[in-house]
Amino acid sequence: MSLIVSVSGIRGTIGGLPSTNLTPTDILKYSVAYGLWLKTKNSNPTVVIGRDSRISGEMVSNLVIGSLQSLGIHIINCGLSTTPTIEMEVVRQKADGGIILTASHNPIHWNALKLLNHLGEFISEEDGKKIIEFSNNSQIHFSDALNLGKISFVSDAIEKHIESILNLKIIPTQKIRSKKFHIIADCINSTGAMALPLLFDSLNCSYELINNKINGQFAHNPEPLESNLSELINNVKNRSAALGIAVDPDVDRLVLVDENGLFFGEEYTLVCTAEYMLNLKPGNTVSNLSSSRALRDLTISKGGRYFASAVGEVHVVHKMKEVNAIYGGEGNGGTILPDLHYGRDALVGIVLTLANLVTQDKSLSQLKANYPKYEMSKDKIELNPDLDYSELINYVKSHYSHGQLNTIDGLKIDLNEGWIHLRKSNTEPIIRIYSESDTEKNAKNLSNKLKELILKFK
Repeated sequence: MSLIVSVSGIRGTIGGLPSTNLTPTDILKYSVAYGLWLKTKNSNPTVVIGRDSRISGEMVSNLVIGSLQSLGIHIINCGLSTTPTIEMEVVRQKADGGIILTASHNPIHWNALKLLNHLGEFISEEDGKKIIEFSNNSQIHFSDALNLGKISFVSDAIEKHIESILNLKIIPTQKIRSKKFHIIADCINSTGAMALPLLFDSLNCSYELINNKINGQFAHNPEPLESNLSELINNVKNRSAALGIAVDPDVDRLVLVDENGLFFGEEYTLVCTAEYMLNLKPGNTVSNLSSSRALRDLTISKGGRYFASAVGEVHVVHKMKEVNAIYGGEGNGGTILPDLHYGRDALVGIVLTLANLVTQDKSLSQLKANYPKYEMSKDKIELNPDLDYSELINYVKSHYSHGQLNTIDGLKIDLNEGWIHLRKSNTEPIIRIYSESDTEKNAKNLSNKLKELILKFK
């Protein structure tokens, strides 16, 4: 069905034809290319490997590990884990890189290789291009039988990850423990069911888990959007919980449900957690072009400066370093705390949310009542392979010359009544159309007008 090579990794649907889907041929090709790239930096590299619970995960993991071993690369295998955990484990193990085997929010038939550098961060676009060049190399010298890479296993990476979070001086761990929060969490049948109980126990929280069998049989569409979380929302409504929590299969995205069973909004995860940081030490924040204006407004109100980046964790991290941001992330529920590591991390997002609740002694609904109020529309259209994307962008620009136009990533159009962002997805064969305004109706109107214009172009 699809194979996508981008800064978000090598991602595709399992099975089918090589170079069209994510087949064993493609997995080996890009794993070897990544290994060759690593060996240009260190002749004897070590790589940390981890995966989510996808049905294809074990098969993909075996192929990746075997291909790297064939180059004489040593493997630290964490098995089932989370994306932020592997990012941190690369640094803890002083490894040369890491690969996380997960297609994140994509459905069950997808998988991906997320590639990390020695900092435990996603590889840059420049390094990605070098890896693609290596993937076209047919003259590869593999190691002989006496020089294959060795494998070691790590079983406590998630525990070490949580320990690092709770050891942060900015976290009021004892206050959170004394509050004894009751939490309901949707683990989407993946590794959140391993990580969340460990985190909740360490914070003296009581909890109920739903979809907590770690079998990769996702109980619903794994993207943590309101339309996919009816079970969690109903559980919070019918039980006495301080909040509801949902994560995606690799636990780098966090969304919240308030104590009344109302969806808090994935965009407002970033606002809530950023508020805690900005109250501690006002500074700069960063989110991507498709994220809500609410973070910008909050940051300015706290005396900081806000900056926008292209969509994608690697781009957000680059901008955060450039402007020395104290906090950042993406409006899909991905929070990034530089004090811990430069990666989206649902676990630290949960802790920062609880810290904000206990420090202000408010509920989630009370917090949100004081935030800038915006509504977003998140739409998409299938990407026609014959579509001239550059021509489409120029066509749309000509019809919105009255707006403020930004072409860092697709086309962002800022208007008095709101904004619209049109861009190719890094993770699916679609064009995303995000818009935001003061009401849901106005946001959808902005999106629908642009869609009508695109249909005329096609």
